[in-house]
Amino acid sequence: MSQHQPSQPDATGTPIPRRVAVAGAGMVAIAGVAACGGGSSADGDDKGTAPDQGTVLGNSADVKVGGGQVFADAEVVVTQQEQGEFKGFSAVCTHQGCIVENVAGGTINCNCHGSKFDAADGTVRQGPASRPLPEQPVSVNSKGEIVVA
Repeated sequence: MSQHQPSQPDATGTPIPRRVAVAGAGMVAIAGVAACGGGSSADGDDKGTAPDQGTVLGNSADVKVGGGQVFADAEVVVTQQEQGEFKGFSAVCTHQGCIVENVAGGTINCNCHGSKFDAADGTVRQGPASRPLPEQPVSVNSKGEIVVA
């Protein structure tokens, strides 16, 4: 017995078997989900790019002692745990690639899935993230601006 599968024409008018068309549509859907997954994953590599050296992030006066500031456009978070000691980290959460939300209570906080990173060294304090935030060297110039070092 032979089964006849309906077919749809491709761009050239040649019929495509339905099974092939459905499989192709499934692959497109999977690719779309993967693309929406964010910049990194717990097991993958970070896909975010670091800002150029010398990029001005903002004013050092905006980063309070014991706190920090997220510079979302540059994907950098800067903390100041002690007066005059600024540390920079990637603001891209190592769990699913969301940009972290804020710095409070000694942690850098990602609101997407609840990961928290130590504001002093970027290590994971609370998952689901399993990798620390990569360090992003920063400095303060003579104008009091935080710049990417």
